[in-house]
Amino acid sequence: MSIELLIENYGLLAIFLGAAFEGETAAFLGGVIAHRELLPYWSASLAATAGSFAGDQFWFFAGRYAARWSLVRRLMEKPALARVTQLLEKYPTGFILAFRFLVGLRTISPIVIGTTRISTGKFVILNAIAALIWGQLFTALGYLFGHGIEQILGHLSLHRHLLIAFGAAAVAAAAALAFRKMRPSAGHS
Repeated sequence: MSIELLIENYGLLAIFLGAAFEGETAAFLGGVIAHRELLPYWSASLAATAGSFAGDQFWFFAGRYAARWSLVRRLMEKPALARVTQLLEKYPTGFILAFRFLVGLRTISPIVIGTTRISTGKFVILNAIAALIWGQLFTALGYLFGHGIEQILGHLSLHRHLLIAFGAAAVAAAAALAFRKMRPSAGHS
């Protein structure tokens, strides 16, 4: 079975699952694939949006359920995490809308949010809004990247095009992680 046929048959599911568990790279590659016209752009972006939404809902409910465990309660009593939780409760809307865009906070944030008093309904609505923005943004970036690569290098084989896109996404993720580690953390003098 060719990669094109695999993408046509399972690409949307792969984008959905990738966005749910990994994130940006799956949505970005979905945009590249849409640029190659193997999947419709709106289908790829909606799969990324739905995957991001579903993944964060899963982690939110995991946090909501795990909040009853004594280990999680003890962790939530630590001073640093308590300060983060207080900020989250003070600015819940902004944090819920922004966490998926912050490197290193995508998975842990909905778990922490689930352990707070933030209502499920509020999280669902804000998560849907943020997932829609996130899904469209990263799929569009992938689509534009695919177009840019084609403009610079010409029409490449799909394998090469995806390899370059995956490499660019990996470099961007590594740079974002390195930048995050270089910044001084809050609370340190």
